[in-house]
Amino acid sequence: MYDVAKIRADFPILAREVNGKPLVYLDNGASAQKPQVVIDAVTRGYAEEYANVHRGLHYLSNLATDKYEAVRGIVARFLGAASEDEIIFNSGTTEGINMVAYAWAAPRMQAGDEIVLSVMEHHANIVPWHFLRERQGVELKWVDTDATGALDAEKVIAAIGPKTKLIAITQLSNVLGTQVDVARICQVAHEKGVAVLVDGSQGAVHAPVNVAEMGCDFYAITGHKLYGPSGSGAIYVKRERMDEMQPFMGGGDMIRDVSKDVITYNDPPMKFEAGTPGIVQTIGFGAALEYLMELGMKNVAKHEADLAAYASERLTGLNWLGLQGTAPGKAAIFSFTMEGTAHAHDISTILDKKGVAVRAGHHCAQPLMQHLGVSATCRASFGLYNTREEVDVLVDALELAHSLLG
Repeated sequence: MYDVAKIRADFPILAREVNGKPLVYLDNGASAQKPQVVIDAVTRGYAEEYANVHRGLHYLSNLATDKYEAVRGIVARFLGAASEDEIIFNSGTTEGINMVAYAWAAPRMQAGDEIVLSVMEHHANIVPWHFLRERQGVELKWVDTDATGALDAEKVIAAIGPKTKLIAITQLSNVLGTQVDVARICQVAHEKGVAVLVDGSQGAVHAPVNVAEMGCDFYAITGHKLYGPSGSGAIYVKRERMDEMQPFMGGGDMIRDVSKDVITYNDPPMKFEAGTPGIVQTIGFGAALEYLMELGMKNVAKHEADLAAYASERLTGLNWLGLQGTAPGKAAIFSFTMEGTAHAHDISTILDKKGVAVRAGHHCAQPLMQHLGVSATCRASFGLYNTREEVDVLVDALELAHSLLG
């Protein structure tokens, strides 16, 4: 049984007040709160178990190395990867996507080659490809959402041309909550010899993921959205794609031998992990993923689906609220504007006075904002610890904002 009250007790910050009101944290799309098991893992990592990894033979170094490397297997289990050797650690999705751009795409793409993107990508899955456009003449092909915010997988597939080398696509929009049929895209793309990178920053948070069944070549996740520490993350890279990659950062750990005349690289995945990593952050990341797997991602998805349905019902009842994105099966992420001249920042400020934390701005998705015809929205993004009662608090706070700004 999914006991949300018991789960909430695992997150110390949820017991606090903000502006004299109980905290209603609805900014999970930006960064999620941390359960006590993660806080404990990080505290213990620094207070009792800290040393650099891979380089020492003393007790603490061996202990830190064992705990750090164990996370590779945890990530592989969480993502359904065939092997932990397909998991590369990094600081989060942004670094993971940049690694693919530099290590895989840049060496094999030339002027006129194409990358297919959707209009609802996060900047982290846009800017690295603009680098290739600016520096190598790679062309970006954009696929729009429909009026509901849905992204038709067949339209993405139809954008594949003879010069398409990569599809870089989100699994779930951080603004609209739209879920994308990435498995269908991967299936057809591979039939056409095109690689697929999936931005899993939001997708992996809300439902089970199995990259082997999905069939993607690259799948990037970030720890702080998965209830783990900031500065942690990983990317799944299919073995054959990893063999095609060149290292793009040089330093310790990614080499076997260095001389004045030649270097010999380490085996993957360490070939792509230069320098001292985020040791304790990664250990905390592993604790977060184990926490999620113990809850069961199917259970999390069911709970959040109920929240999404209830929030949709309550929010659509506010006829002065403009909801952005109403695609069927959307996740519990709601972006909205208010009729009149009310700015998203003003709405957010009033909600904060009621203890409700939401995000206001373009959400690192400016092409989508332009597509929607707005400069900014407020976004309420729900997580595994949120409740129907908190939806009601949000609605009450919005009614107050409307009375003051409408």
